[in-house]
Amino acid sequence: MPAIQAQALACKGVSHAFFTRDGGVSTGLYASLNGGVGSNDDPLSVRENRARMAQSLGAEPARFLVPYQIHSPDVLAVDAPWPQEQRPRCDGLVTATRGLALGVTGADCGMVLFADEHTQVIGACHAGWKGALTGVLETTLARMEELGADRARICAVLGPTIAQASYEVGQEFVERFLASSCDYRRFFVPSHRDGHAMFDLPGFIGMRLTGAGVGRFENLALDTYAGDTRFYSYRRSVHRKEADYGRLVAAIALV
Repeated sequence: MPAIQAQALACKGVSHAFFTRDGGVSTGLYASLNGGVGSNDDPLSVRENRARMAQSLGAEPARFLVPYQIHSPDVLAVDAPWPQEQRPRCDGLVTATRGLALGVTGADCGMVLFADEHTQVIGACHAGWKGALTGVLETTLARMEELGADRARICAVLGPTIAQASYEVGQEFVERFLASSCDYRRFFVPSHRDGHAMFDLPGFIGMRLTGAGVGRFENLALDTYAGDTRFYSYRRSVHRKEADYGRLVAAIALV
């Protein structure tokens, strides 16, 4: 199955993938590897797509865990699967349990995978602007430490995410960040439209992680908005006035 690998996550006992939109069974707007149960795609197609993802990771489909994401700073440590109808509402998962695969979905938001090879603790988090601003990245590191990881050894990789050149925001958005720290002004550059700016979400995510003491951070520097043949993008779907959009999946497993 076509997927993007990060050399930084080539760890013993760990498999991972930043899945593209290729290699699935969905059609139309969702072609073809749509992993979003929250989309209006055929649920059977999404289930098959996720089963293919699990298989490529070396995990059983029932042990491939993806939370109900709510743009929060909340992260959950897991050691067993849950029924699909009881998905926890959070934006990150961590585990030290072998045989579990952890995934997050995105369609412009940051999807970050984490691994401490020494202690065999892994994590995955969904970091849109709201989650990144309110602490989901730092909480993921803290939850991993609770399972025995050392953040100075943790490697974190940011997968396909909307790039600054594609991410125009209004002044109210800018002010929300500046209310937290005037230093965040460096993540905005002027737009061609008055009262608007271009936001560097990948840069912001990297700053938060390195500031929190992660051992290594890598940004794959892949723009979801610009890569329409490889990636889904919520913002692109809005600009094209499309009825819906698929979701990418980033996942990591202890195998």
